[in-house]
Amino acid sequence: MAFKFFALFAFVAVASAIEVHHAGPVYHSAPVYHSAPVYHAAPVVKTFAAPVYKQVEYEAPPKYDFSYSVHDGHTGDVKQQHESRDGDVVHGSYSLIDADGYQRTVEYTADDHNGFNAVVHREPLGHKVVAPVAKIVAPVHKYVAAPVHYAAPAHNYHY
Repeated sequence: MAFKFFALFAFVAVASAIEVHHAGPVYHSAPVYHSAPVYHAAPVVKTFAAPVYKQVEYEAPPKYDFSYSVHDGHTGDVKQQHESRDGDVVHGSYSLIDADGYQRTVEYTADDHNGFNAVVHREPLGHKVVAPVAKIVAPVHKYVAAPVHYAAPAHNYHY
């Protein structure tokens, strides 16, 4: 009986060590296909849209009045200007005192139809306004740079 048991054990061991190959084709089950979901169209609703209004920004035409003046008795700087604008029409004038003693006045206008136009007037004041400037010259000192000496780099040698 021990021999039969041993033979059976040996047969099982040899059978489990042998690879088993299938001789015929292997068939798999076919893929399963499902029907696509059914979608229904949305109901048609007739609506009437309100008219769309575009907001238009309106800019007012430019309008300003500008003026300034300078009267410096120390330097003799005397000048003034005035300008006004209403829409695309500009009117203005400026005046100053030239170094030769004349007052120059310029009156000007500008618009889309005529462009820029200026009229220049010169009137003598009777005397020169600008006094000659005293020429002040500061003394110039000549400096000679001393030679620069550099120290040699210090090396610390440790043996």
